[in-house]
Amino acid sequence: MCGMKNIKLTVAYDGTNYHGFQEQRGTGLATVQEVLESTLSKIAKDTIQVIGAGRTDAGVHAWGQVVNFRSGRWPVPTEKIHLAMNALLPDDIKVLQAEEVPLDFHARFSATAKTYRYSIYNHRVMSPLHRLYCYHEPRLLDVRAMQEGAAYLVGSHDFKSFQAQGTPVKDTVRTIYRAEILSEPPLIHLYLRGNGFLYNMVRIITGTLLDIGMGKIPPSAMAQIIAARDRTLAGTTVPPQGLCLMEVEY
Repeated sequence: MCGMKNIKLTVAYDGTNYHGFQEQRGTGLATVQEVLESTLSKIAKDTIQVIGAGRTDAGVHAWGQVVNFRSGRWPVPTEKIHLAMNALLPDDIKVLQAEEVPLDFHARFSATAKTYRYSIYNHRVMSPLHRLYCYHEPRLLDVRAMQEGAAYLVGSHDFKSFQAQGTPVKDTVRTIYRAEILSEPPLIHLYLRGNGFLYNMVRIITGTLLDIGMGKIPPSAMAQIIAARDRTLAGTTVPPQGLCLMEVEY
């Protein structure tokens, strides 16, 4: 292992043209992981595999995705990795930062918190400029009611009601540190910061908050939905394009 380096990259990408972050070898489907690995392998003239902090779905974006890779023959100084990679990467994937980290650093298992943002375009006409990055809700939303509903999410709870059905996870308890809704008309942003997230959790929570914003259920229903641990009581799973992985903390 002499000379082995562990490099951490902070990566931003527009997920529109990708079938998620995670590689899907043999399918012919483009993924962010495969583009990163292909680029790194070209630079290293060696096979490089990356570990991602979060397996974002098809169409989901990232501003602060984190990956790490190990290499014993890495040819580029760490402070210049972003320049070398960005010269080769497509316009919809860029490396924001590179740093050398201890060999035991793991992008996924070393993470202590993640922040996701879900963006809603709340206007009767969808902006063509926002269509790839927001969910369109033409009906007027009650932001204050949504903020009230979101407050119930903070703390440690069993979030089974907000997990895609059929997902094989034993423990569905997660801790949410921040659940905030910011209104910048016509945009409404939901920020969720937590120690981990279940599959589709942010998108199902957003769907439930939309039901509150439209007056279909009261804000207090959020507490009952959490307690019930029943997916059928929560809202719809909103589309992927409004979701962005903003930050991963270590």
